[in-house]
Amino acid sequence: MRNLYFLISLTAVFALLSLSPSVRGAENVYQNRLGMEFIRIEPGRFMMGSPPDAPLRGKSEKPHKALISEPFYMQTTEVTIGQWQQVMGKKWLFPRKGPKNLPVTDVSWHDCKKFIKKLNRRTGQTYRLPTETQWEYACRAGTQTAFFWGDNIECTRAMYANSPIKSDQCVETVRSLGLKANRPAPVKSYEPNDWGLYDMHGNVWEWCRDCFDQYPLPEAPGTFECVRRIRRGGSWYSDPHSLRSANRAYAHPAAKFKTTGFRLVKEAD
Repeated sequence: MRNLYFLISLTAVFALLSLSPSVRGAENVYQNRLGMEFIRIEPGRFMMGSPPDAPLRGKSEKPHKALISEPFYMQTTEVTIGQWQQVMGKKWLFPRKGPKNLPVTDVSWHDCKKFIKKLNRRTGQTYRLPTETQWEYACRAGTQTAFFWGDNIECTRAMYANSPIKSDQCVETVRSLGLKANRPAPVKSYEPNDWGLYDMHGNVWEWCRDCFDQYPLPEAPGTFECVRRIRRGGSWYSDPHSLRSANRAYAHPAAKFKTTGFRLVKEAD
């Protein structure tokens, strides 16, 4: 009988250890006084990039083992217009129009840094843009498929191809969901990934901390000036392949697009 109890206990321990990082930290949610919600992401290893035979893969997506050595908190959504206005004011550069739960766009990488500087000063916390490795790790949520749900994509899964001008594949589906064409959706309009993160695929491109570089990435990302800052995730304007977990894009850090916003990470204690 004692041996039976030992085996049961041992099985329970192995079951706990086999859980993905998100499952072990599923109740670790942090919300700051501006209403920005973050989920704790535990350390782990994963295969970053895409396999050589992946359709429409980019040449810079070389598969390699990547390590997240420290826990961090990832914002569950993109920064919204309402959150932007709480920190930067309604008249910063020009008014951001639209419902307060839309992701803020038309912000450069430098604008994001200004937002973060003010937010850190106001809250006494340490927020920043995610590294590219953190972003892909959180986007995959323990998966190795093209998207967190699998290798195929449908218009009901994420906001993309929502432009009557460029790619209108999803326009009718978007309208049937009560959303508007030719713009992003309010945050949390689509199902989150298994770690509770919304719109990691589609809606708006998201600035990352890093400069664009070939894999493996430098150990100290984003510590120097460069003319190509990483954007991840695809947008409402994008074709489906741009939404893949491994897809990499970049832009000049001073550039502003109606398709690009950002989300934050918060340092964990």
